[in-house]
Amino acid sequence: MTAEATIEAYYDALRAGNPLSPFFAESESIVKFGITERLAGYEAIEAGLHEQTDRTDDWTVESQQLRVTERDSCAWFSDSVVMAWRSTEDGAYREHETRWSGTLERRDDEWAFVGMHVSTADADTTDDSTATDGTGER
Repeated sequence: MTAEATIEAYYDALRAGNPLSPFFAESESIVKFGITERLAGYEAIEAGLHEQTDRTDDWTVESQQLRVTERDSCAWFSDSVVMAWRSTEDGAYREHETRWSGTLERRDDEWAFVGMHVSTADADTTDDSTATDGTGER
């Protein structure tokens, strides 16, 4: 699988509500920034993504400008993505135009994220399904 196909498979898994942590390298040095949180290390990413999957559904993920550069064992990407989801706790619907960037590393003929950053210019990014304590930390 190419790095681009791995990114697209991640988007598919997000839409389907499937586990997302298997797309990340099992390392304590990896970091994932979401719209409202920073998760450092595989265990924190696994827990954060599991909680996200439990607390949200009805995902829309529309890639607008995926660009991927792949080298021997490293790849990087950027994308503009329209994302929307519904909170399973209160039914609130959220939609954001987001910017994605990240780095993948080839491990055993598979690509894994070793860094990911998702951000938005939207003013209202807090809601019960992704809310933090105001510091960007869960």
